[in-house]
Amino acid sequence: MIMSTAITSGLIILILLVIMLIAGVPIAVALGISSVCAILPVMDTSVAVLTGAQRIFSGISVFSLLAIPFFILAGNIMNKGGIAVRLINLAKLLTGRTPGALAQTNVIANMLFGAISGSGTAAASAMGSIIGPIEKDEGYDPNFSSAVNIATAPTGLLIPPSNVMITFSLVSGGTSVAALFMAGYIPGFLWGLACMLVIFVIAKKRGYRSTQKFTGKEKVKIILEALPCLLLILIVIGGIIAGIFTATEGSVVAVVYSLLLSLFGYKSIKVKDIPKLLKDSAEMTGIIIFLIGVSSIMSWVMAFTNIPTLVSNGLLSISNNKFVILFLINIILLVVGTFMDMTPACLIFTPIFLPVCTALGMSTIHFGIMLIFNLCIGTITPPVGTTLFVGVKVGGVKIETVIPQLLYYFAAIFIVLLLVTYIPAISLWLPGLMGYV
Repeated sequence: MIMSTAITSGLIILILLVIMLIAGVPIAVALGISSVCAILPVMDTSVAVLTGAQRIFSGISVFSLLAIPFFILAGNIMNKGGIAVRLINLAKLLTGRTPGALAQTNVIANMLFGAISGSGTAAASAMGSIIGPIEKDEGYDPNFSSAVNIATAPTGLLIPPSNVMITFSLVSGGTSVAALFMAGYIPGFLWGLACMLVIFVIAKKRGYRSTQKFTGKEKVKIILEALPCLLLILIVIGGIIAGIFTATEGSVVAVVYSLLLSLFGYKSIKVKDIPKLLKDSAEMTGIIIFLIGVSSIMSWVMAFTNIPTLVSNGLLSISNNKFVILFLINIILLVVGTFMDMTPACLIFTPIFLPVCTALGMSTIHFGIMLIFNLCIGTITPPVGTTLFVGVKVGGVKIETVIPQLLYYFAAIFIVLLLVTYIPAISLWLPGLMGYV
């Protein structure tokens, strides 16, 4: 009986969700309707609707969710506050005159800016619009430049702070946000390093070299100008890890620091710009929080009807080999990531696959990083890759001409994904060092 209920509810959710998404229904609305309908076979309509409403409010009545709007606001302030230019100059200094130095600069700048802003699309937009024209002037193929920018922009979603990690913490039952933040560093750096190796090979073959030299005075100036930006990471992440403040309080610190830096330090934002920044941040926050609230209905329906148990038994019936199961989960998540944004995908598939992975002895922290890594790849993959479309637009190129260039980077990123999946220490070493594991 339980198995029959799980199958029926699962099919209702899947069929209705697919139909509504194809019809263009907003994903939050589609999640809510399909979830309520899935419970109707075992519950009265009025009770199902009332329960759905209750789950929305209980799903968003979580203190840790306050970190999301503040990190979004901090990211918007940084994107407009002239921080990108300072980080690019620092990245130029670090890459020196290596083959493809400007492209290597793009990678490092994306990692730094993405880590500060917590947004892959913001990184792709800011870095592509600044570095792209410089690369073009130095003879770089615009498709090559755009591919580099697109492929490395998601690193900031793995390198903290990251909103999707906060979302995962909530939906996974309270996994430590600080532990997830620590766990994302090495996978994020490996992603960037893998892309830098690809750039080195291609740039050496094509003869892309930088002739720019910095004097000692220029080097000092670049470092001093970038230090306040880097100090933000140290203050926010260091404060969270040291237990001085929570992730939510850290997000407020990030807003105050970035606003003061942009207003009085770099003087790149005026007081009259603040209302628009608040409005844009509120709109983005509303979308994410509503998604989280609605998805909590689906999480409850899945738990009520034992859908995760059904999926777990199904996967374990295919094979009892841990490596095979994890490979299958990776494939599913990669496919899902191509047509679904990160937040809803995280909210939907965490309660489905987490029980399977914990049954295999996998740490919740390790699973969270694997999940986020997969979904990050989805942001640069058609047909719904938001970072891909932003990078293409900023680079002034076409998707069909960029995709062939991206294939080299996809190959390198997939290798890193396999390493992250099968070598737990990549994700767990730093959290363990900090006493979280």
